[in-house]
Amino acid sequence: MRTAFLFPGQGSQKVGMGRSWAEAYPEARSAFDEASAALGFDVAKLCWEGPEAELQLTANTQPAILVASVAIARVLAAKGFTAAAVAGHSLGEYSAHVAAGTISLADAARLVRRRGELMQRAVPVGVGAMAAILGLDAGAVREVAEAATSDAFVCAVANYNSPEQTVIAGHRPAVEWAMEAAKERGAKRALPLPVSAPFHSPLMAPAREGLTPDLEAADFRDPSVPVVVNIDAVPVATGADARAALVRQIDGPVRWVESVRYLKNELGIERFVEVGPGSVLTGLVKRIVDGVETVSLSEPEGLAKLGLA
Repeated sequence: MRTAFLFPGQGSQKVGMGRSWAEAYPEARSAFDEASAALGFDVAKLCWEGPEAELQLTANTQPAILVASVAIARVLAAKGFTAAAVAGHSLGEYSAHVAAGTISLADAARLVRRRGELMQRAVPVGVGAMAAILGLDAGAVREVAEAATSDAFVCAVANYNSPEQTVIAGHRPAVEWAMEAAKERGAKRALPLPVSAPFHSPLMAPAREGLTPDLEAADFRDPSVPVVVNIDAVPVATGADARAALVRQIDGPVRWVESVRYLKNELGIERFVEVGPGSVLTGLVKRIVDGVETVSLSEPEGLAKLGLA
């Protein structure tokens, strides 16, 4: 069965994540130790003990989810369980590249720590917003976001998560206007998201500019398996292309629907394994494609579903 590994992004974090893996498998523990050495603080303590308010800070959340995900990927690798392709949602693209050997865990941890700091700094708290539009097709959501954009305010599609869920981001007044307009167009719901910045919108341009030198300085190798990237929804084959996609991803939309369809229809993926905390991505996969198997590996018990327990 052709398998893809999917790596979660921000929002999947929870206190305690990764602990059961690290206690059971030295390969998982090594990931936490390496990240702690790279970042200069105890990542395991942050992930396992919190406090939650600290874990929720974007500059902490991003490396924490990365490490919790890579820890599980290392267990799979040690068991000889490999993927035909990988992808990650937003931040998860970095985890996917670590799993594919494109970048080291230490470099990825430093990059996402910096990414989180720059994203938070790009827009003052309260100025930006994000909202999930449910039950309205993506084209209509895109039209609403464009209508909400003016000389003073920006609104854009940030995440194409599923055929029924599209996320918008931008200046708060524009996002709030677009939420009401979407409901008038027939959206079932328009939900504000509890985030600290308008990720994957043009307002993240300062973060893109700030992170580009760090990405250019990092050592990128050609991935060992296809990595389907958010910004283009197609695989990258070289380290240079991987780096360029991560630059453009910062202020560009996450094309998750197209990415999952590409994995199934073009790469023949039959099973999607979510490698990391939570089960958000397996839930989205079920809404995007039919006739595939999904497995969530937030806890070691999930290994039994892969015949690896």
